[in-house]
Amino acid sequence: MKKSELPHVIMYTDGACTGNPGPGGYGVVLKSGQHRKEISAGYRQTTNNRMELMAVIAGLEAVKKRCRITIYTDSQYIAESINNGWVYQWREKGWRRSKRQLAQNHDLWEKLLQLLDDHQVEVKWVRGHVGEPENERADKLAVQASRSSPLLVDEYYENLIAQNQTFV
Repeated sequence: MKKSELPHVIMYTDGACTGNPGPGGYGVVLKSGQHRKEISAGYRQTTNNRMELMAVIAGLEAVKKRCRITIYTDSQYIAESINNGWVYQWREKGWRRSKRQLAQNHDLWEKLLQLLDDHQVEVKWVRGHVGEPENERADKLAVQASRSSPLLVDEYYENLIAQNQTFV
């Protein structure tokens, strides 16, 4: 199927964290033609970068068939890691950035890369908090989710903390 024949989905994602680490949430706005969907969830103990990643993951999981997806994120961490190929290099090196340093959030990156393979994806960075309506909406969803109750458990992160490990 040609790129132009695939349905096109536009996705805006954002993550938020009160303190870093601290309670966090993510928000996603999905648009395709006349269809629109919003997704959000909050976690009791996490980091901002984990919420940014979980927003993209949740958005991709919501797309049930192969599509052409344009992801707008205000996270340079996500946009640069994917667009510059760094995350693929980390995976090839066993999730290491260097001989001594593990790639941060490798559990979520692994999941995200599997989901990216299911679609034709373009990731675009957008400056946050400059009035782009859908990015602002994703931010509002993320902040609201971080303040919701009950908050979910980011098990991977909380297990590291319980083991007194430095988060990497």
